[in-house]
Amino acid sequence: MTSSQQRAALQRQIWAIANEVRGAVDGWDFKQYVLGALFYRFISENFASYIEAGDDSIRYAELPDSVITPAIEEDAIKTKGYFIYPSDLFENLAENANSNDSLNTDLATIFAAIEASASGYPSEHDIKGLFADFDTTSNRLGHTVKDKNTRLAAVLKGVARLDFGTFDASHIDLFGDAYEFLISNYAANAGKSGGEFFTPQHVSKLIAQLAMHQQTSVNKIYDPACGSGSLLLQAKKHFDAHIIEDGFFGQEINHTTYNLARMNLFLHNINYDKFNVQLGNTLIDPHFGDDKPFDAIVSNPPYSVKWIGSDDPTLINDDRFAPAGVLAPKSKADFAFVLHALSYLSSKGRAAIVCFPGIFYRGGAEKKIRQYLVDNNVVETVIALAPNLFFGTTIAVNILVLSKHKTDTTTQFIDASGLFKKETNNNVLLDAHIDQIMAVFDSKANVDHFAQSVPLEQVADNDYNLSVSSYVQAKDTREVVDIAQLNAELKTTVARIDQLRKEIDAIVAEIEGA
Repeated sequence: MTSSQQRAALQRQIWAIANEVRGAVDGWDFKQYVLGALFYRFISENFASYIEAGDDSIRYAELPDSVITPAIEEDAIKTKGYFIYPSDLFENLAENANSNDSLNTDLATIFAAIEASASGYPSEHDIKGLFADFDTTSNRLGHTVKDKNTRLAAVLKGVARLDFGTFDASHIDLFGDAYEFLISNYAANAGKSGGEFFTPQHVSKLIAQLAMHQQTSVNKIYDPACGSGSLLLQAKKHFDAHIIEDGFFGQEINHTTYNLARMNLFLHNINYDKFNVQLGNTLIDPHFGDDKPFDAIVSNPPYSVKWIGSDDPTLINDDRFAPAGVLAPKSKADFAFVLHALSYLSSKGRAAIVCFPGIFYRGGAEKKIRQYLVDNNVVETVIALAPNLFFGTTIAVNILVLSKHKTDTTTQFIDASGLFKKETNNNVLLDAHIDQIMAVFDSKANVDHFAQSVPLEQVADNDYNLSVSSYVQAKDTREVVDIAQLNAELKTTVARIDQLRKEIDAIVAEIEGA
């Protein structure tokens, strides 16, 4: 079986298991149990593989807990960021899950012990609270302890059935792929709420390529509204690991999604010392001020979300917003995210941000912010995408590419609204579409009905409008009509009708004369 076939088979199996074990529970509400169990299995196998260190004579899962010395435990925590005793490994708990009358409390105890193992170590923040959403006492699992244990056992047994092969470099990505597949399916079936925490992989790939275009290395990559981490991970997937020197940074406001992001990074074999994800509101409580600037920023922030804005008079003095001289409207925080990203961007880097299209043409404060961006020559490209590419919305969004190292004063506009493949529920960008966008983004060539580079002065004269449709003329798909030819055909038709009328009149006269 080829690698792609193995992945496809795994994906079919894991989604079938996810639906089977949830029973009557809504999939969106149940996702943390399947995702949490997959994560528990991953870190168990990852940890066991580390302890065994390739020695086939050692089976960590079969060792008694008593052989673990404090020195072994401390060394493991410093390296892996956490510790798991042999008896607490996923495979040992899953093996006896059906007959374990205290499964729900055992799981809670094990998860607490894993998190506590990092206490006082550099990994403490990255491990703490990872299992907070895996609530073994929740009534979603059932109303009695027996019901809860039955459902939990089904989840553990189902995840245990997945064939990931041996835990080595050639198979480790299967865990990450399975996790991404699961959360994408949960997002696709969750409507609007799903779209808030997961950016489809095909769009993520384009955004990552835009942000890291022609950079042989970046100091670090940052997502100020990171959701489940899908945008950050596309950078890892499509670029060699050494290109991202100092790791992955993100901030997320939703606690459950924040946990998903940290799990996602672990599952893609990014160790705790290579990522830093923080919980909180990026706009009013931003992290990473001491870590900026970032050479690559990717983001798909919530569209037109409300924020405190002018109700907090101190924000106009914030280093992120003060240069523009105005705050984004309270009812539409889109440009607050844009200005935040620009403030965190390095002089050599790029930010690629998914934006609601209305911010590019509306007046008021948003126009003033556009003027600031254009006059300071940081808008490199605006790309119009096709509708229905994201979960939970059919809006045709734009991607705004910011750069502080432009070599001229033109702004590029790309109309990619016709690039998509229609699938069952959503449109998708194919690799060929991404390649087409990236080619013109790189060349900055003018292409009729597709791409146009416009001087700063022209944008200013156009009221600082940054809508792609204002600069890229849509192709006229109406049929071309040759008026002269049409008139000639009409003349012929009229003459023929006159002839037919005469013939009919003659026939009628002949009949009446008889």
